[in-house]
Amino acid sequence: MPPLPKNYQYILALGFAIQELNKDLVLLPNATLGFRIYQESSFANKPTETSLALISTRRQMVPNYNCDKQDKLLSIIGSLDSKTSRQMASILSAFKFPQLGYGSPKLGFASPSFYRIDPNEILQFRGLVSLFLHFRWNWVGLIALEDDTGEIFIQTLAPLLAQNDICVAFTEKAVPETHVLLPHLKQWAKQVSKVYKSEAQTVVFFVDANSIRYLMAPITQLVKNKGTSVGKVWILTSRWDFAAARSARTFKYLKHFHGSVFFKIRTRKVPGFDKFLSALDPYRSPEDVFLRGWWEVAFDCKFLKPDQNVSKNQRNCTGQEKPEDLPTFVFSTEMTGYSYSIYNAVYSTAHALHDAMYSTGPKLAMVPDGKRLLNLQPWQFQILASLSKIRFNNTAGDEIYFTEHDKRPAAYDILNGVFFPNGSWAEVKVGGLDPRAAPGEDFSINPDAIVWVTQKTPFSRCVESCPPGQSRKVLEGRPACCYECVSCPEGTFSNQTDAVHCTKCPEDQYPNKKQEQCISKKTNFLSYQDILGMVSASLALLLFLTTSLVLAIFIQQRDTPIVKANNRDLTYVLLASLQLCSLCPFLFIGRPKKTICLLRQMAFGTVFSVAVSSVLAKTVTVVLAFVVTQPGNVARKVLWRRTANSIVVACPFIQAVICAVWLATSPPFPNLDFQSTPGEIIAECNEGSAAMFYAVLSYLGFLALVSFLVAFFARKLPDSFNEAKFITFSMLVFCSVWVSFVPTYLSTKGKFTVAVEIFSILASGAGLLGCVFFPKCYIILLRPHLNSKDHLVRKKCKTI
Repeated sequence: MPPLPKNYQYILALGFAIQELNKDLVLLPNATLGFRIYQESSFANKPTETSLALISTRRQMVPNYNCDKQDKLLSIIGSLDSKTSRQMASILSAFKFPQLGYGSPKLGFASPSFYRIDPNEILQFRGLVSLFLHFRWNWVGLIALEDDTGEIFIQTLAPLLAQNDICVAFTEKAVPETHVLLPHLKQWAKQVSKVYKSEAQTVVFFVDANSIRYLMAPITQLVKNKGTSVGKVWILTSRWDFAAARSARTFKYLKHFHGSVFFKIRTRKVPGFDKFLSALDPYRSPEDVFLRGWWEVAFDCKFLKPDQNVSKNQRNCTGQEKPEDLPTFVFSTEMTGYSYSIYNAVYSTAHALHDAMYSTGPKLAMVPDGKRLLNLQPWQFQILASLSKIRFNNTAGDEIYFTEHDKRPAAYDILNGVFFPNGSWAEVKVGGLDPRAAPGEDFSINPDAIVWVTQKTPFSRCVESCPPGQSRKVLEGRPACCYECVSCPEGTFSNQTDAVHCTKCPEDQYPNKKQEQCISKKTNFLSYQDILGMVSASLALLLFLTTSLVLAIFIQQRDTPIVKANNRDLTYVLLASLQLCSLCPFLFIGRPKKTICLLRQMAFGTVFSVAVSSVLAKTVTVVLAFVVTQPGNVARKVLWRRTANSIVVACPFIQAVICAVWLATSPPFPNLDFQSTPGEIIAECNEGSAAMFYAVLSYLGFLALVSFLVAFFARKLPDSFNEAKFITFSMLVFCSVWVSFVPTYLSTKGKFTVAVEIFSILASGAGLLGCVFFPKCYIILLRPHLNSKDHLVRKKCKTI
């Protein structure tokens, strides 16, 4: 059977390289190169037989005995199968013959005479992962050859897929090309059926052209039974080539690959190769034993003998057919990846021979005619040593060299196969892999240029994607790709599809309603622009003006009996302290600052302690007024003044000491609370020490309670202007306000907490002002006849 059309291009690339080198008068001026070709076979013993034949005299199987002076073996190029390369290397390495072929460092052999000519495929595997990630495919199938290369493909690709959260729906092993076809027909049909039934819409083929064509028959039958396309997207690696079809008759198989995506090793155009192909003539090249057979397969014709008739379905080969007229899927006039590797392998051998012949070390002896090398042993050629250090640019401009760990870079083109209704086939470049590009930029794809078999981007996923605002939750007992979507917890967000976990927003931000992004929090504090702040400031100002008006009235009426009663000086102190109390809310409105935070609670506690102490002193004054009943009693005057003054001075002093300790130990400070209220940053004054804050309130409460008790017991003492009953009610209001303040204060957040304290200050201050002074103002302003000494005397006499 003649070689496959694409295989024949490998032979042509080899012959073209040899022809160029024999014409090169600089590289090898005194040597003529030739080649022998051995057909690769699937039989296990064939590589061994071929290896032994290469190192033997022609037609005599005597290893390492070669008496053919014209057949001096310089190197062996092949095989294109890594398993065959390993078998050959086990023999050839013992005789130090350089071998340039296809293989992998993971194949389990390390031969010092073996040099790998195919590029490392790890970039292609990474390109597959990048392709899956770009289209968000996480449920894919793998079909690989049932040999070492297929095993390495799965072992290499599977971890890369797992690292990127891509699951393998199934893994099938395709039987390599074999002469025994019938036993494998059922297996191929079963594999195709499994591929079709799988939910994975994307299937990766890591097989060669000779093996995959055996799957075409069951695929064709499946499509025929179904009446439509299989609907799968085939992803083909560079090992598969559409041009490996046997002839134009097999063109019908290509329609099954409509919409496929495949990788192809990027090669440069080799100068002169197209002209070399154009010069092919099956009638003038008798030395090429393959040409006529290939010509018949490629052009679907027959070289007939003169007495032979042309059948109905055949046409006679004229020899005038042109290879460049063939469809690219049958034959390409540009070197493919395999052909390019063979071309470079031939030149590598030539450069190694040149280095051995013209190096500064021992030179190879030459026969007098300058045409052939002497009968030296293989190890004496020194080609093996030279191969490891050669570095040259080929005729296409690429730099060729061998690396220690086979890490030579290779670029790939990503192509899209399109089968048109008129029966034509096109390969459209839609992307590529560039190993020299910066990390993250080595993969490129143009999804708009891809024609899919399903008319739209395939959905090759186990489940629907999780939208932003949700995260994945892996279900027990199911693959990692078959997850469910759950909403992000409170305070977290996810801004990408299929998020592994939700991310917590920064402190100054919070997630929006959909929890797909973080937005800046608004700073929350009681400002003058807020309605609540405006109302609070207005009420505080109103209370200050009212208190000032009452103070003005009492100063104006300072000589009247109602003002003189119950210690006129204490009245002024109380009204002045109430004025200051009405100004305290202005310390609570506005953005908290360090100075304001230090003054806020201290001023409030001290000023209110003065007010409550004044009330207590006035109550005690009423009681003392009836303890010493004799008019003009010196003890009465001393008790009145000293006791009242002591209370007004001592009680606020204790409060001042508490505040001083507070400032010295743990003073209040400005603080930003990011956690209490979602979506807001609370600008507040942190009290520093909650214990000291409640100590200030407790002391005020204690003074108010004492004032209430004293006033309660003195409320029925006879006096025309007895304030005890009014003070009792005012202290009742005062205590009620501050008792209700504590739970309300603890249950509110942000500016409402500040508003509660302002309300308590204003309410308690207004309670004191209203209960104690409004009755007196009523008498002074509306009943002036009651504000007289006669009325006071008559009231006392009536009481007696």
